[in-house]
Amino acid sequence: MATIHVDGKEYEVNGADNLLEACLSLGLDIPYFCWHPALGSVGACRQCAVKQYQNAEDTRGRLVMSCMTPASDGTFISIDDEEAKQFRESVVEWLMTNHPHDCPVCEEGGNCHLQDMTVMTGHSFRRYRFTKRTHRNQDLGPFISHEMNRCIACYRCVRYYKDYADGTDLGVYGAHDNVYFGRPEDGTLESEFSGNLVEICPTGVFTDKTHSERYNRKWDMQFAPSICQQCSIGCNISPGERYGELRRIENRYNGTVNHYFLCDRGRFGYGYVNLKDRPRQPV
Repeated sequence: MATIHVDGKEYEVNGADNLLEACLSLGLDIPYFCWHPALGSVGACRQCAVKQYQNAEDTRGRLVMSCMTPASDGTFISIDDEEAKQFRESVVEWLMTNHPHDCPVCEEGGNCHLQDMTVMTGHSFRRYRFTKRTHRNQDLGPFISHEMNRCIACYRCVRYYKDYADGTDLGVYGAHDNVYFGRPEDGTLESEFSGNLVEICPTGVFTDKTHSERYNRKWDMQFAPSICQQCSIGCNISPGERYGELRRIENRYNGTVNHYFLCDRGRFGYGYVNLKDRPRQPV
């Protein structure tokens, strides 16, 4: 365990965590995009900045990325420091520069990490009034829609797909502030775990095409904890229904079974449930 000091208060945290993990475990709000508990930290989005001090007497401090800074014993940080708050707000404004104004028609509207973090940072006004950068979208197959213009370049998708799912046909192309996340050419994603891109992405670049066909906002659906029936592993899931029809299946975390992810059969293979002529009792 380690003792850290956050805005003048003392907390006991896991010394193996970074500052972002430690603060989130305490219920303290720090916005973030590129960090994910299954993927670790890369410091790509710069959104989780906090002010770190050398000791209790230090009044100047310096900005650090909390996801890249260990929660060492005796650490002093401030989340509410004005410079840190302004920095985080400016990062969101920069990320939103080319983001389209399509929240009303985006499948992730109301269930969007970008929306939550924008509200958390206090960013409420866009000053950019010029032409937005645009990209061509790809056809990624029958299950996943691709809307590259919503991308904020957090790199979660390629990190998950290559490092966790061991996929080879999704990558990042380009350089600097003009990068593209997709396949070398249009085509169905080859990984049997590609559907997790829908939940890994903090915006709406990758969305559930099966849900889009019978779309409704997440707050209009009823979710319940369940177990996937597609194989014997027993992955934990959260199926969502609307008007008595199954519309979507999401992962439900279980640290001893499926962690944060599902296979594509478990995520997209629910269509038979809605068939009107399916068997209702044992034959």
